[in-house]
Amino acid sequence: MNFTEKLIVAPGRKIDVRDIDPSEDFGWGKKNLDRLVERNTRGLMEYQYKIYAENRQSLLLVFQAMDAGGKDGTINHVLYAMNPQGCRSHSFKVPTKEEAEHDFLWRYHKVAPSAGEVVIFNRSHYESVLVEKVHGFVSPKEVKKRYGLINDFEKTLLSNRTTILKFFLHISKEEQLKRFKDRLDDKRKHWKISESDYTEREYWDDYMKAFNGLLNHCSTKHAPWFVIPSNNKEFRNLAVSEIILDAMKHMKPALPETTADLNRIRKLYYPRAAKKE
Repeated sequence: MNFTEKLIVAPGRKIDVRDIDPSEDFGWGKKNLDRLVERNTRGLMEYQYKIYAENRQSLLLVFQAMDAGGKDGTINHVLYAMNPQGCRSHSFKVPTKEEAEHDFLWRYHKVAPSAGEVVIFNRSHYESVLVEKVHGFVSPKEVKKRYGLINDFEKTLLSNRTTILKFFLHISKEEQLKRFKDRLDDKRKHWKISESDYTEREYWDDYMKAFNGLLNHCSTKHAPWFVIPSNNKEFRNLAVSEIILDAMKHMKPALPETTADLNRIRKLYYPRAAKKE
């Protein structure tokens, strides 16, 4: 199955995430999915090595979800093998005083990928049309303006040879409550719990409408959105890993040619091996 084609929000297509079943797994269930994800992870590691060595293009991975939607879990299970020399992850919280004094995209642009990098945004510039929209911090007119500014921002990254993939990890309201309960029952995860996790659930429908807005206005040919049904964690990991691997293959990174005289080095430092050749 081509998950890229199946799960992409096609530019110009209007969708409503409430019509998408977050438990959909297209018949994959849980059969051998960890093995398939592991296979894909080896491919991701190989292509990341080439991107880093080539030092010419880059990849930005954006993850958005409701609380407990699986952003951390996806990053841990799918991208754990990335070489930290060429991979960075950024999590965005409430803007600092300095960040708030700049335009809303400033703090994202300054940590965007440079040549040779894979960069992960755990939450992202889309918070400005999610949380701020839901809680009325920005007007509908400003939200519409921000959609355009975000699209322009992503075009700018594209012009710098950055491939952009954006994932909305879609879970149900019931699944979220179950995952909150799992945290409550696991002492190691108590640190993740806050009162706001539960109070924000009151705005669930508003958040779904906000996700509809950004998916319908900001899924473009150069920076597509993918809606990943994520109640099934194993399927989520498989779908995300397949889509990223497919994109890396289309990037066609290549190892650069050496500038050293290899024959001379062999003769000078490994004369016995050179004679055998």
